[in-house]
Parts: sequence; structure tokens; C-alpha cells
Amino acid sequence: MVDATARPLWTRALVRESARARHLLAAGEWRLSPADAEAVRAVLARLTAPLPTRRGTAVRARTTDRDRRLQRILRTAVRHLDAGTVGPPAAALLAAVARALLPWHAAPNPPPAAAAPQYGIAPDTTERTAPPTEAGEALLPGLAALFTALAATNTPGAVPLTPPVESWQARHAGRFRRYTRPARDVWAAETVGCPECGGKDGPWTVTCDWHRATLGCPCGTVMSEHGLAFSEIWLVLPET
Repeated sequence: MVDATARPLWTRALVRESARARHLLAAGEWRLSPADAEAVRAVLARLTAPLPTRRGTAVRARTTDRDRRLQRILRTAVRHLDAGTVGPPAAALLAAVARALLPWHAAPNPPPAAAAPQYGIAPDTTERTAPPTEAGEALLPGLAALFTALAATNTPGAVPLTPPVESWQARHAGRFRRYTRPARDVWAAETVGCPECGGKDGPWTVTCDWHRATLGCPCGTVMSEHGLAFSEIWLVLPET
């Protein structure tokens, strides 16, 4: 049964970027770079991963398995997004996948050191909600077909072809954090502050060309060497 209290998934960007990716493939305008191919293969493996075989009717365990698969898709997309090596079309698509699967950032298990805990909170609230598992799983067949088609462009001898992606700008009032990984499976986070005025709450002017994201402070300072994970910027912005 779908949780009636769960917020709808943020799928607007996913619909847009999936349609764009299919158009580029059909027109022969996008062939994956090695970094794109690695990310696509990793996400595709998560998309098509079978659920564990369990004996009996362990309903709770089965639900956890379903949510864990969705969570792994999200984290795999974010990891490759934050690596900063994929091209703009791949970055836009990975960000859209991650945004749609946002409810699974902390479900069924939270990230080590509670990294990005706000991603498990329903937008505009302070409450955690159960993720809408059926809605998330409904996205998988279409995504698997798309990522399979993308992977097929990575044939031996194929020359990578990367079409441009439009840059975007948005305003965000609130805090951003930078993440470090001092040890395996351990994350630490600190709030980003303006080096000139010390401000931490914005409102920031966020500009992104899908290669680099910059933050503009109200005092006029523009920061591009802030160490922010790209997903931190993309995921906290309102649906567009």
C-alpha cells in the first residue's frame, strides 16, 4: 500500500532529461565518454539488480530489500555525479535520477556519519516520511531501458560525442555544506561560509554549467573553489 503521507517524487527533471537523452541517442548526437560509460554501467547494474531470495513471507525484510535497491541506485548516481568526471549530459541525467530518488537518501539505512541528513526530511517540514516504494519502483523499467540504450553506444572504436547542455541559475536561501571523507565509510560535513563576510545563509545565487557550480554571496563574492559536492547544490534547490 502506498503511504498516503508521502510527498510525490520530484520527477520533473527526470522526465525532461530522459526525453532529452532519448532524443540525443536517436539522433546519434551522444556517444559516451569513458567516464560516462563507467557511470552508466554502474547505475544500470543497480537498476537491474534482482532482489535477494528469501524464504517464507518476510514482508518487512522484503520491503527493506526493495528500498535498499532504490537507495543504492541513488547513492551510485550521486557518487559518480560528485566525482566530477562525467560530461554535461550525463551529469544532468544523473542529477535527475538522484533527485527523483531523494526519499531514499536515508531509507532504509542512513548514510555513515549522518551525511546530508536533510535529504531524508520531507521538503518544507522537519518530519521524516516513509518513502513511496511503489512509486520509486515504477521508475525502474524506463530507466533500465534508457541506461541500456546509453550503454550500447559505448562500442569498441566509437568516438565519444558530447552535446552541449544549457547552464542554469537559481536562488537558494539556506546553508550548503562541504563533505570530506576522513576514513572509509566515514563522512564529515561543515557549513560553507563566505570568505569575505562570513555569511552562511545566503540567499545564494547558484550558477551551474554542468562542469562547475558557483555560489554568489549577497555581499558580491563569488565562490567556485568551495569544495561543495555537486549533488548538495542540485538536490536542495526547489523543483524546476
